Amino acid sequence: MPRLGALQPPYPADIQTQFDQIMRGAPPLMLFRVMAGHARAWSKFRGGSLLDRGPLSLRDREIVIDRTCALNACEYEWGVHVATFAAAAQLSPQQIEATVLSAADAPCWSEQEQTLIAAVDALHARATLSEIEFAGLRACYAEDQVLEIILLCGFYRTVSCLANALGLPLESGAARFPRAAGTG
Repeated sequence: MPRLGALQPPYPADIQTQFDQIMRGAPPLMLFRVMAGHARAWSKFRGGSLLDRGPLSLRDREIVIDRTCALNACEYEWGVHVATFAAAAQLSPQQIEATVLSAADAPCWSEQEQTLIAAVDALHARATLSEIEFAGLRACYAEDQVLEIILLCGFYRTVSCLANALGLPLESGAARFPRAAGTG
């Protein structure tokens, strides 16, 4: 069980409507149920979130989210995203594994994707981009897309902190982190 209580069904009508909008009829995730139990936190979470489509392709968006969650050791959110979006984003099993276990320059990625992952790695490690890293992003992405990449990194770092610190149990049906060769 999570470290803070989660709402239990039946949910208040306004919360159910919000869950339905986000989850498109699927049962709400534990993260959402915990957050929704605290009106101010839930409002801020939804208000500052990037749960909509945005200016990036689904593939680029999921690469950013999966890599950010992996870097933050957030198996909970990584697993939800891989299970829900990896197929639609056309991420191969090798690429899914690479979001957790490989360097940004892994050969399974295109040059543009390597640039994207290197930027995610830099934002995680230093909370900034060098001139070269920023120029690399700008060579591949429009301004609104660069902002979206930065925002997604920050938001999913926050999501990772929430899921990890709250001790959220892994969702049933969610993917699990791959293990490096030689580890249990």
